[in-house]
Amino acid sequence: MAGGGFAKLPDGSVVVALSLAGPPGGAVRPGARVRVLVHSVNRQRALTRLRNLGLRAVYLRGNTEPPTPDEITAVLHHPDGVVWRSVPDDDTESWHPIARLLRAPDAARPSS
Repeated sequence: MAGGGFAKLPDGSVVVALSLAGPPGGAVRPGARVRVLVHSVNRQRALTRLRNLGLRAVYLRGNTEPPTPDEITAVLHHPDGVVWRSVPDDDTESWHPIARLLRAPDAARPSS
């Protein structure tokens, strides 16, 4: 089950944080955990944004792992409002746009 949580911001929007298994064929090795952050109007819309990107089985059960202040800052400063990091406990790992997680790695792509 995915761990995660949310934080409500003063303007009424929320930041949802989820720890998920990386998608198959993505930028991380199979079975690796990723921390995904989404900024949205409400929790349901945040989860819908992830589902529309192809992460279909995403649910938020409780608030066991809410986003930290640093995570909130990272997602608020990203133009898309959806970022991920492959090693949640490693502060030296930078945040990446969600498109980088979902696309196939360069080695698996056929050359043109």
